[in-house]
Amino acid sequence: MRATADSVESVGIYCQDCYIRDMKPTSPQIMTSRFNPRKILALFAGILFLTINLPAEVTLPRVIGSHMVLQRGENLKIWGRAEKGERVTVSMAGQSVSTKTAKDGRWEVILEPMQAGGPHEMKIQGKNLLILEDILVGDVWICSGQSNMEWSVNNSNNSDEEIAKANYPLIRLFDVPHNVQLLPVEDIPSGEWVPCTPASIRDFSAVGYFFGRDIYRETGVPVGLISTNWGGTNVETWISREMSMTDPEMKAAVESIDGMDVEKLAAKLEQQRQELLASLGALESGMVNGEPAWTGAGIDLAAWKNMELPGLWEEKGLNGVDGVVWFRKSVTLSVEQARSEALLSLGAIDDSDRTWINGTEVGNTFNQYDRAREYRIKPGILKEGENTIVVRVEDTGGGGGIWGKPEEMFIKTETGPVSLSGEWLYRVSSEGFKVDLQSAVNPNSKPTLLFNGMIHPLLNYKVLGAIWYQGESNAGQAYKYRTRFPNMINDWRNKWENPGLDFYFVQLANFMEARDQPGDSEWAELREAQLMTLSLPGTGMAVIIDIGEAGDIHPRNKQDVGRRLALAALHGTYGKEVVYSGPVYKSMKVDGKRVTLQFDPMGSGLTVKDKYGYAKGFAIAGEDRVFHWARGMQQGNSIVLESSEVDKPVAVRYGWADNPDDVNLYNLEGLPASPFRTDEWPGITADR
Repeated sequence: MRATADSVESVGIYCQDCYIRDMKPTSPQIMTSRFNPRKILALFAGILFLTINLPAEVTLPRVIGSHMVLQRGENLKIWGRAEKGERVTVSMAGQSVSTKTAKDGRWEVILEPMQAGGPHEMKIQGKNLLILEDILVGDVWICSGQSNMEWSVNNSNNSDEEIAKANYPLIRLFDVPHNVQLLPVEDIPSGEWVPCTPASIRDFSAVGYFFGRDIYRETGVPVGLISTNWGGTNVETWISREMSMTDPEMKAAVESIDGMDVEKLAAKLEQQRQELLASLGALESGMVNGEPAWTGAGIDLAAWKNMELPGLWEEKGLNGVDGVVWFRKSVTLSVEQARSEALLSLGAIDDSDRTWINGTEVGNTFNQYDRAREYRIKPGILKEGENTIVVRVEDTGGGGGIWGKPEEMFIKTETGPVSLSGEWLYRVSSEGFKVDLQSAVNPNSKPTLLFNGMIHPLLNYKVLGAIWYQGESNAGQAYKYRTRFPNMINDWRNKWENPGLDFYFVQLANFMEARDQPGDSEWAELREAQLMTLSLPGTGMAVIIDIGEAGDIHPRNKQDVGRRLALAALHGTYGKEVVYSGPVYKSMKVDGKRVTLQFDPMGSGLTVKDKYGYAKGFAIAGEDRVFHWARGMQQGNSIVLESSEVDKPVAVRYGWADNPDDVNLYNLEGLPASPFRTDEWPGITADR
């Protein structure tokens, strides 16, 4: 069993979807992750200083310190810096290895493999003596991804109880700070190893902790958890330059980093700030004595500008603007369209909105950045001819605007929907107006930036494997994730010089509003890309399609996420005989209108969680490629499907939606089946 033996003009905008959601939760850990260009510039300068001014005394990278866990069964590199030509000796557990520093002050030694155990003491002797205490030898895991990996124990289910019981002295925690870097760096700005206690676990990664706790309980081996993650980040920022250069689109973005001048970048950001203040800073509020002044049909529109919606306003010319922006659009309706009750749909709005039609307020939503807006329009509000829709949008930080999907923007009358996507008028209000150019330089601006700052400094540190929870920010380009995610895994394996580095990841949970009819889904296509990644050896996937929350991208049940990841690792890494996966689709047979699906139950048998035995979440399509809900029944380890609307079935999909809230296919051990499809028809992200 394996456990024994790295242009100013094209800086970019921070994500377009999940970053917005990820920056809104109440978690202090996430809310304090706002990006500050000045801090980053200072960090660049500090790292440059460290490289030029060699220390007179022996120094260590932050990941090497007291209370750390060293990987058992591996040759262990211990490294640091000292004065040129200085002799450095490292002693631990009966081993003593010496070396001389190179011309650039770097030094490293290799300790022979050790068995699990401890605590040990390590001495590093040069001109000065460093003593590291309470060192354990065990298994080290990287815990990485975006906000659902970053999400703290304190913000998870039963947090008070979980924190109170988190007394595991043989589990050690290391939290890597957020660190954007244009080029690979040797070290991180802060961080230290700490034993797992109620005090230390509170703000640590919940998924990482629950995974590590289950591994420790099952193996009894000390566990080291290195949490290195950042909410809202895409997969590209976690990939090294070398791997990025193999992707034509990423190659161009990486090459634009070359020659970037930090001082010029700072000047450019300040210039942009001043230009925005000059053009948008002295405006009216749109409200007079608490009443809206910009909702009427006869107001002066000379100061209003055009914007294509949907989309974040940061991507539409309002880079860094927080506060209130008013949007306005006119739509012409017939007498038939205007005579009865209707539905106004605007998609998601970040953060809050008040919405009027023809001067009458039809709805409002406060601080729900990821909730699709749907407002009923009472009879008498719409009229024949021109109708004016006005939306006051307030954003308190991060991205802002009407940012959902084009197909979610419409007025639906008894004659059908009228699209509202496309050109709108907008006007920036002076109310709450501020300019925050933190969004101009951020982890998603270019590929490699978080690999450089949050992975590269760890590469000398031996680890057993990695767990990963990410994908929300790549859902809009799910087809590209089919290659970029496996590329990232292979990249990390190459960079750690460990082709057998085990890698376990979480499939996206169910999220957003459930739909009445089968249809396309970006999130379903991203889940499919994750499922396809299992073709890489040494990988495993935790399916959590049953424990998401429709109204929250951050489901609080992180215990089951950690447990399902741990099951995959216990099987794949530790060689234990455990059921680690739910049912997996194997084959399809069509007999007339009936479809029979075969599964590998990955356990002791197949089951559906329904008192009447109905299998739900399945849809069938004929040659027209239009899917209809199917009636399903379990027969042994098979599911038999039929739809009265499809005479000649050719394809089946299961759980194919953002939020397939009725899926109920499991094995008898309680692990859910992954969403899947039998067709290979191009998806909605195929050409993006």
